[in-house]
Amino acid sequence: MTATSLLRSAGFSLALLASAAQAQHCADDAMIVFDGSGSMAELGFNLFDEPRIFTARRAVGRVIPEIAELRRLGLVIYGPGGADRCAGVDLRFAPIDDAAPRIIGAVDGLQPDGDTALTDAVRLAAKVLGGQGTVVLVTDGKDTCGGEPCALAEDLVGGDARVTVHVIGFKVRGDFFDWDGPGDGAEIETVARCLADRTGGHYEATETAEELIEAFRRTLGCDLMF
Repeated sequence: MTATSLLRSAGFSLALLASAAQAQHCADDAMIVFDGSGSMAELGFNLFDEPRIFTARRAVGRVIPEIAELRRLGLVIYGPGGADRCAGVDLRFAPIDDAAPRIIGAVDGLQPDGDTALTDAVRLAAKVLGGQGTVVLVTDGKDTCGGEPCALAEDLVGGDARVTVHVIGFKVRGDFFDWDGPGDGAEIETVARCLADRTGGHYEATETAEELIEAFRRTLGCDLMF
């Protein structure tokens, strides 16, 4: 066998190994934890923007079909439907094959309401995964239901638990507006970022549908290849 043939053979073998590694990663189950709280129906501070949920629907409809071909996905929605404003944490379904139609249907039919019980929602998603797997949290702000996301992060990497949480901050804003910009002019991040920082996940700040699409690809795509 010539040197050229050996190199080609080695390259083919490496490609097979890389493909197998990516396929194994994509076999890992993941849960999407989606913000359906009342703030997702709000307009931008300038009152000319569309509600956050409209942008999110477009992004989910475009990107989830390609991701759902690679891995099993499940869905938790938090916000609407509870007995009180903090009780609306809804497990729509555990990870399944071909989850795209159910995820898109759930987000398209979502009527934002309630407060932001994101800590309880992430805890539920981790429980569904059995303490092993990937959670992608989409949130436009802070936990307004008394949850402590940073304390939860410690639980998710303690003992036998090995849950990685990626956090997508979507149109995160401060608590007030001035004419120089949203909030106090500083870079605004959700306090839930510590869930990503402490579990080895990624934090993605997004404003547009395109940015949200890319954030989903980076956090849910095969081996973060996108």
